Amino acid sequence: MKIYLIRHGKTQGNLERRYIGATDEPLCKEGLSLLKKNKYPNADIVFSSPMQRCLMTAAAIYPAHTPVICDGLREMNFGDFEGKCYDELKDNAEYVKWLESGGYSPFPNGEGREEFSVRCQCAFETCLSQVKDFSASQHISSPKAAFIIHGGAIMSIMQKYGTPKGEYYKWQIENGAWIELDI
Repeated sequence: MKIYLIRHGKTQGNLERRYIGATDEPLCKEGLSLLKKNKYPNADIVFSSPMQRCLMTAAAIYPAHTPVICDGLREMNFGDFEGKCYDELKDNAEYVKWLESGGYSPFPNGEGREEFSVRCQCAFETCLSQVKDFSASQHISSPKAAFIIHGGAIMSIMQKYGTPKGEYYKWQIENGAWIELDI
């Protein structure tokens, strides 16, 4: 099966380089415009995070599909850093500690990277089972599935499925970009 991991379009928070995880932001005008300029691969089935930015991206790219919502593919909860940018956090002792950990420490009152990665990987594997069931019921021998998700979810999935395994930050991609996997 072919899998397309597509990062949602830009939001105002993305433009301002803010930590936007649990905040349910819509796409901004620029984000929607950039999506319409790109050409995306065809898909037999579309999965999406339940967040507005992903659902709006799915509707823009795959208007003929109703996405299968996967709550486990939500973005990381940035806790006390949610909605803030580097300039607002650079003098915060907890933020400096988080940076010094290489991003491994949990966000204060938020998620840790390991727990987040496991959540995303398990949700992705559940969705892969749904792709298999869908393709069997539709008699599709080589299904194509699009996942409209967040940058952190893509990094978590690729940490397990990419080569070399174990890389996380290597898989950062721009809003509206995608990675293709053969599984």
